[in-house]
Amino acid sequence: MHAVYFELIKEDPRSGARLGKLHTPHGTFDTPMFMPVGTQATVKTLTPEELYDMKSQVILSNTYHLFLRPGTELIRKAGGIHRFMNYERGMLTDSGGFQVFSLGAIRKITEDGVTFRSHIDGSKQFLSPEVAMKAQEDIGADIIMAFDECIPYPADFDYAKKSTERTTRWAKRCLAAKTRDDQGLFGIVQGGMYPELRKYSAEALSELDFAGMAIGGLSVGEPHELMYDILGKTTQYLPKNKARYLMGVGTPDCLVEGVNLGVDMFDCVYPTRVARNGTAMVRSGRLVLKNLEFREDFRPIEEGCDCYTCRHFSRAYIRHLFKSEELLAMRLLSIHNLRFLLKFAEDMRSAIANDTFPEFRAAFLDQYQRTSRR
Repeated sequence: MHAVYFELIKEDPRSGARLGKLHTPHGTFDTPMFMPVGTQATVKTLTPEELYDMKSQVILSNTYHLFLRPGTELIRKAGGIHRFMNYERGMLTDSGGFQVFSLGAIRKITEDGVTFRSHIDGSKQFLSPEVAMKAQEDIGADIIMAFDECIPYPADFDYAKKSTERTTRWAKRCLAAKTRDDQGLFGIVQGGMYPELRKYSAEALSELDFAGMAIGGLSVGEPHELMYDILGKTTQYLPKNKARYLMGVGTPDCLVEGVNLGVDMFDCVYPTRVARNGTAMVRSGRLVLKNLEFREDFRPIEEGCDCYTCRHFSRAYIRHLFKSEELLAMRLLSIHNLRFLLKFAEDMRSAIANDTFPEFRAAFLDQYQRTSRR
């Protein structure tokens, strides 16, 4: 058995939603789950204790950024990522593929790997399946990701086909290069927006000995309707006994639709990024707390929210902090937005357990889509 494995608890009889448990060396965690992103070994502005308080489970860190700074060898010497950043629950690292391929003109792809220029100092760097595995083993997260090519949107069929086939070859090289038994390696399904390529990728990777399956190359600029269509045509070919992770998705409408299509895990920088710009996530959509309308609004960000921010502070106070350029504003809003998504995942789990997920989804989407003023 893998060091990381998925236990399927329940399948919703009226949708694709699943209830499960993800077992890792640093704990067992409930799915569906949202994973806060700590790109550079920190969830921006927050301490581990604050993450524990909001009931965070697994968090994500970024191999590309840590590879460049401070260097994965230093993290290994520190005792691994958990000790380095003092987070003692689950950790996941991506392979660095998405960041490298987003560099565009300053990178070159070959069968061996990708040569690119560091965004920090312009130095020449190289990532391959073998280098990415070594880097992630040095970092020491519980869950590590195969090195893949993220296909841009739009992309023509021939490019997408060649890229997807290379991702499959790279996946095999990642499995061959992996040496640590205390980490779970996930494969990443690609295929662009082509159902036949998604089917090929999902089936090819499902035949390999991965601990879980990720779905990459979605939420890269395509319309939501197309994303859901391709997602549904991908999850149907994935094994039921392995966790399914949709990469880079972090708004509640996408989470509930992803769960409806059989996804177990999500991550995104969205909740903390928009928090730093003054935007709060709420069930009806979003609130831009810098706006004048909140100057004398002494309610919490969202009535009934159990986060630290909503239990202690008002919209008016947070607006004042932003207008005064106080750093506490970013911290308080980051706490709220992350707890909002973590609580939303808890509510989805309860709905699946109670056989009410289709009603939960319909009621949420009705409220979320009807509210347009924000």
